[in-house]
Amino acid sequence: MATGGVNRARLRLRGENGLLWRNPQREQAAAEPKDEQQQEEQEAQSEKMAGGAAPGGLQDLLTGRSTGAQRMRSNMIRVFVSSALTDMSSERKALLEKAYPEVQTFCRSLGLVFEVVDLSWGMRNVPCGDHEAWEVSLQEIQTCRRISAGPAFVGLLGNRYGHRELPRLIPEKQFEVLLSKMVKNPDGVKKLQEWFLKDSNSVPPTYVLQPITTPETGRLHDNDLLSWRLTESQLLQLLRSAAAEAEAAGDISAEQKQVLCSSGESWTRPPCPSASWWRRPKASASGSVTEREFLEGFRKDDGEPTALLFVRESPRQKTRDGAKRLAKFKDISVDGLLDMEAEELLSGLKSRLYATSKKVLNLHCVELSKGGVDPKRKEHAQYLDAVCQQFVSQLTARVGAAAGPAEAGRRRTAWGSSEKEEEECDWVVEEVRRHSATAAELSKGLHGRDGLLGKICLTLWESSAARHGPLVVHGAAGMGKTTLLCRLAQEMRGVLEAGAVLVVRLLAAGHPHRPDVSHLLHSVCLQVCLACRLPPPPLLAVSSHLEMRLFFQKMLEDVSQQGNTLLVVLDSLEQLADRHQAYKLRWLPTDVPPNVHLLVSLDSASEAFAHLRLKLGAAGKLFEVQRLSPDEGEQVMESYLQASQRTLTRQQRDAVLQSFTPTGSPLHLKLMLSANKRCASFTPPAELLLGASAQEVMSQLLLNLEKKHGKQLVGGALAYIVLARRGLLEAELRDVLSLDDDVIGEVYRCSLPPTPSLIRLPPLLWARLKRDLEDQLEERWSDGVAAVAFSSRVLSEVVKARYLTPERRGRTHRTLAEYFLGRWSGKLKPAALPGLTLLLSDRKVPPQPLWFTEGLANVRKLEELPYHLLHAGLWEELRQEVIGSAEWLFCKSRVCGVSSVISDLDQCSRSMDCSETQLVRDALILMRPGLDVLAGQMDRSLFYSELLARLSSLSSLAVIGQLCSQCEDRLQTSPQPVLIPRSSFLQQPGGALQHTLTAAHGGVLCLDVGVAVQLLVTGSADGVVAVWSLGDKQLEHALQGPAAAILSVRIIESSAHCLSLAADGALRRWSLTSGQQLLCIQEAGPAGSAPSSVHLQVSDELMFVYTWTQVKVWRPDGTEVQLGGSGDVGVLGVLGNSVVSLQDAERVRIHDPVTGTRSVVKLSRCLTPVRAVTAPKGGTVLVVSEDGFLQQISKSGRQTSAEFPLRPSLVCVSEDEKVLLAGCERTLSLFHICSDSVDGFLDLQHDDQVLSACVSSDCRHVVSGAADQLIRVWSVTTGLLLDVLCGADAPVASLLLYDGLVVSASPAAPAVQLWSLKYDGSHKRPAHIPAGSAHAAVTRDGDQVFYVQRQSQREVMSWDSRAGSLSERLAVSAEVSCLELVQHKRLLLCGLASGTVLIYPLSLPQEALCIPPPESRSPVLCLAVSPQEQHLAVAYLDSVCLFQLSSRDAFPTVEGPLGRAPLSLLHAPPSCMALLPDRRLLYGTGCGEVKLHDFGGGAGSDLQPHRSRITCVCCSNWGTHALVGSQDATQRLWALAPLALDHTMEYKGLFFEGVVCAAFSDSDRFVFTGSLDRTIKVWDVASGKLLYVQYVYSPVVRMLTCRNGFLALSLQGSIIREAFRCPDLIGPDYDPLTHVSAQYRVTSREKDRDAQQNCVSALQDFNPAQINLNLVSMLRTKPSPACVLL
Repeated sequence: MATGGVNRARLRLRGENGLLWRNPQREQAAAEPKDEQQQEEQEAQSEKMAGGAAPGGLQDLLTGRSTGAQRMRSNMIRVFVSSALTDMSSERKALLEKAYPEVQTFCRSLGLVFEVVDLSWGMRNVPCGDHEAWEVSLQEIQTCRRISAGPAFVGLLGNRYGHRELPRLIPEKQFEVLLSKMVKNPDGVKKLQEWFLKDSNSVPPTYVLQPITTPETGRLHDNDLLSWRLTESQLLQLLRSAAAEAEAAGDISAEQKQVLCSSGESWTRPPCPSASWWRRPKASASGSVTEREFLEGFRKDDGEPTALLFVRESPRQKTRDGAKRLAKFKDISVDGLLDMEAEELLSGLKSRLYATSKKVLNLHCVELSKGGVDPKRKEHAQYLDAVCQQFVSQLTARVGAAAGPAEAGRRRTAWGSSEKEEEECDWVVEEVRRHSATAAELSKGLHGRDGLLGKICLTLWESSAARHGPLVVHGAAGMGKTTLLCRLAQEMRGVLEAGAVLVVRLLAAGHPHRPDVSHLLHSVCLQVCLACRLPPPPLLAVSSHLEMRLFFQKMLEDVSQQGNTLLVVLDSLEQLADRHQAYKLRWLPTDVPPNVHLLVSLDSASEAFAHLRLKLGAAGKLFEVQRLSPDEGEQVMESYLQASQRTLTRQQRDAVLQSFTPTGSPLHLKLMLSANKRCASFTPPAELLLGASAQEVMSQLLLNLEKKHGKQLVGGALAYIVLARRGLLEAELRDVLSLDDDVIGEVYRCSLPPTPSLIRLPPLLWARLKRDLEDQLEERWSDGVAAVAFSSRVLSEVVKARYLTPERRGRTHRTLAEYFLGRWSGKLKPAALPGLTLLLSDRKVPPQPLWFTEGLANVRKLEELPYHLLHAGLWEELRQEVIGSAEWLFCKSRVCGVSSVISDLDQCSRSMDCSETQLVRDALILMRPGLDVLAGQMDRSLFYSELLARLSSLSSLAVIGQLCSQCEDRLQTSPQPVLIPRSSFLQQPGGALQHTLTAAHGGVLCLDVGVAVQLLVTGSADGVVAVWSLGDKQLEHALQGPAAAILSVRIIESSAHCLSLAADGALRRWSLTSGQQLLCIQEAGPAGSAPSSVHLQVSDELMFVYTWTQVKVWRPDGTEVQLGGSGDVGVLGVLGNSVVSLQDAERVRIHDPVTGTRSVVKLSRCLTPVRAVTAPKGGTVLVVSEDGFLQQISKSGRQTSAEFPLRPSLVCVSEDEKVLLAGCERTLSLFHICSDSVDGFLDLQHDDQVLSACVSSDCRHVVSGAADQLIRVWSVTTGLLLDVLCGADAPVASLLLYDGLVVSASPAAPAVQLWSLKYDGSHKRPAHIPAGSAHAAVTRDGDQVFYVQRQSQREVMSWDSRAGSLSERLAVSAEVSCLELVQHKRLLLCGLASGTVLIYPLSLPQEALCIPPPESRSPVLCLAVSPQEQHLAVAYLDSVCLFQLSSRDAFPTVEGPLGRAPLSLLHAPPSCMALLPDRRLLYGTGCGEVKLHDFGGGAGSDLQPHRSRITCVCCSNWGTHALVGSQDATQRLWALAPLALDHTMEYKGLFFEGVVCAAFSDSDRFVFTGSLDRTIKVWDVASGKLLYVQYVYSPVVRMLTCRNGFLALSLQGSIIREAFRCPDLIGPDYDPLTHVSAQYRVTSREKDRDAQQNCVSALQDFNPAQINLNLVSMLRTKPSPACVLL
């Protein structure tokens, strides 16, 4: 199968019907009718993502049928500036100093990169020794035209025509014709043959002009430059005369003669097809480099030329001056006279320009002064200013026109934009196009791999019909794995069926940047979803690595079920970044569905390959790419040389093949060919750049370049490229080389810079070096910007080894850091040039602001600065500019994603001795879920306020204090309304909580730890078994069967397996190494069991699943073991291989199914079990019976009985089985287990029901979890409470101890939390009241909180917020039904279910007052206190009574009732109420009714009702307004004097929970509301407009007015203090919902319809039951909404 393998494989793949992998599932799916609505929705969604329609070209690209070789979208303006070498120097300097910075600022404001390529700048009249000046210019002009999104050429023409060089290349036939015409001039023939040597390696052969410098010395062949000029003139004259004779004889055409005499231009280059408009007169014998640059730059491709032209005329300039003055502004011949031919050519050139370029022409008439332009002269300064102004105005106009129009119906995406303007698929389309084009290009270089290609194709075909594993291509570095995969992808494009999808990702293409695995999965998923019209990844999947992995696996299944064929090619997996431990390849599925294929490649020596081999095991399908044979190497050589239009002599070929044969590496061979392809046939083999390895070849190439270009320039340029994080833009590279004193010192070693006050690297030097490195460098496109990077890792390694000594590496990082800091922008930098004292000069590097303009960030600074500051050791700058800069953190989080900021801080914390870095990182980790979902809509005030709310309690630390100060300053000066936190009310970083491991959406029902394998396994309610590495806290596997809750998991450490038992009764065995399902036993347990009722137990030989009523046993291979006998009352437990069951109340049966032995133990007393627990080490079962005894029953039949006073809901034993823990309600009791007794020694009291407990391995500590969401750590010895861990945010139902960490989980939370028992106590989270209190009230200063727990509502707790502890318990006679505080009089009011109202003076809570219950004994429903605290209203079921609050002898008194308002039993009772200042009562009912009762006059009235329960009634501080809110999120703002409805405010979000509480600002201008959707909203009282929405992670249940803001209490128990700042004037474009996916509408009482304010109405039929996260991407495209609330 060596030569025809691929073709035969194609025939097999196509099959009889000519299609690849004929798929019955697909054909059946195509034949079956589909749900039209579902299909239309999916197609509409995919088309929307693809930009509205799915044109054929885009669809072909997404499905892999197109190579993507279209022009990249460019955000660059690159302009080539052309002029004669020494002409127009004053103009070029003025442009550099004045015009370029202004244009650059303009381009930056549009999100464009501006670059200028001026090869004449900084160069004196010194020719290039290799005669390649024109070729370098041509390459740069073509590059500018190719990548510039706007103007690409600017011509400057003055009084010089420019130097006319000799042609560098002359075809063999024409050169010999010329020699034949010089028979009479043997000296001329000899001279031509001396300077032109025949190169037979060129195809066709050519004569090559020899360089005038030697590579070894860099010196001229002739004595001096003047001598070369004379030689050049003689050679040119010889060629002209011979060409004239040849034309006359008809041996060459006039065009050939013209090309020959157009100096420097090769005959081998075809004439420009569009150059007919620019024909020189035939009398013109030659053309300068400048004219040819103009010809190329002004060439019209389509439409108007993208160029500008500036011409300087000097009509009155005297030409009678001497040669010295003429030389300053005119072309001078070799003999020192005025070059009249050049004058004639210049005049003709200008005439043609005037005729053809009128639209771009800028003509200036200037008389020169002493042969030049003197900026000190007024008229000359005005001329230079005019040139700069014209340059700026015309270039910016053209740039604006190019950047403004929409492309293909879409807006151009500005580079660095913080607003996500592009369609969601735009970035992935660009990525697909880039990888497809690269793969198509690389595939051309494959030779000699037909056999391996055929094997892979055959394996793909054979595995398409069944589930299979990924195919792995591996080999040593440089063996051509990437090329092989690219060729395979090209072959597949020809044979794949119409509906198939091909995905290619070349992960090494971005070297040295290593791609993130989450981005890779997101990119692949998005491409496949667009191509197959599947729903795209939801936002939660994009922001969560685990969700992205699960979505990837689900997508593969969906594609398979659709019947589509999918081939995903992932090259160089070892190049993935280390984040998420990607190199372990946990994310790569090992079980791939039919018709879906994963083809990956890895380096055989990589750690990733070792992990994959272990993961796949013996069943893995591995294909090794081996060395090429010499014959195959020769084929590669022939193909490469043919593509380059070159060849090598036989001796040269043999030398290359001799070096190649020992390695057999395609990379080694291609590097040698690349380094030697320009070698002439007369180059001896000894001078070829060869080596025994690719590294040696590159080393020789670098040595050769150093001789030609200078060691400092070569080493410096390559060092900057290799150390840049994401490559360097060419403009950036020229800038940093200009800042490098070593490079500048080498460049100006022999001559001073033209302008000592302005020193930069001459651009020509880099352009020449880049031309010599063209095969080793590549353009790396990202967001429309091209950076320079190495095309091979080998070159990177060689450059690092050759140039980057520790000292040079640090200096290079420092220069890059200073550049991106903008340290030398507009400043003079010292320069030490040879022969001069210290010189201060401007390097003309641009400023580096963080934001170019509002909404446009400096992406390059964001990407590069932290990396270089860190590696340069600039710690203080790193703290000030990055870690301690709130604006930096916000900018990078918004533009690059918060994960990139966390990654930066991770690197900093590992290298710096700064604990604050870790705290800032942890704060961003806590913020990440919300910020990731907000995507491009993150609001600056939202970021600052949340950061401040998390860090303010740590503001005493230097860096964090600086951050908090910046956040507060930014919020205080915000031009928009904003809430400013005054306390840390959100979870702060640091403290005991170390890691939060989120593995699924459902709560965690069970967990197990494998100490030996260092793994944590969890089972969730949504059926996911998550395997976590406890070493690096990374997710190893997410194992998922059918969506049934996982009731129990067990790790089998001996075999690295785990078991999971699901609620559907299925028992599964999983490999912890590969993640594969090894065994599935259906109906292993009863379906629908609760987690606490079913048990999974494992012994060395058996697996047990048992409940109280049944037990089932299996061997490891899945064979069920039948248990003889039946009729047992219940199963007590499993000891080893024995099942212990209760035969009847007096006997216990012990049965070993392995040996078949059975024994019966007669009990000493009757047993009615309540709870049972096994002690496997001691071989006993401990059973708690209903009669208050604990019985120990051993396998041997021994039994003991001891009194046990509890009926526990929780029973467990310590690891050493010496301590028994029993939890009963709020008490956790500890007992010593002895052989014949159980002795209690500790009772640990909790504030809520104990749910879980465990004992440390040394039996020194016991950790307990309770329903109050707290984890308590106790001393086993003393019983003291050592610590309370807050922040679980859910009842703690599961606890484990592992290596000093507490592992906690809850069925109510999807995360597992890891807590450290040894942490910095100074960072401990402040304690607060328990979450979920039934009733709570807080004092206005927030120092005291009174609350009633749900589980015990006959006790009022007093919490001291300053001390963070419980200060007092107030017992009451009945359940508390409501709480209120009389703030100024310091009274606590407790309404009881018995109808009694208790009044506690806060100063003397023991001296309580009592308002007796009414005669009806109706419970108290709610309480209300008037704003002046003179009256109290008490609502019962049948009435509302009014009381007067007063004091007598400094003691409070209550008088009344002063009035009574009867309530109809036909209406719902009051749900909440507010007492107005004038003894009027406003209240709402559970049915939505709103009523106003006047106790003074006894009258009542009904107000406009709501559609649901009234949840909030609040009166303003001055009694002018009242707010009524209901469950349906409708609020009505009423004016009270006179009574009128001012505004109806309706709010509609992802959740419909309504208003819970409200408070008016101290001035009554604003009203703050707290809702069950976990937000605080601010409304304007006058207009009813929504001003601000803030997400606070927990519903707010109480709000009080404070100065300039409010104080609130959340359902989680945190106290929120915030100030509200609102500018006097708010812009008309302000939208408070930019970061919230919601709508609101305000209807005011004015009759004018224009006064009604409606928010976005696109979702009128919004239904929360149908909401899914895919809707969020749609919401972001609307004018107002932006994101989902977490």
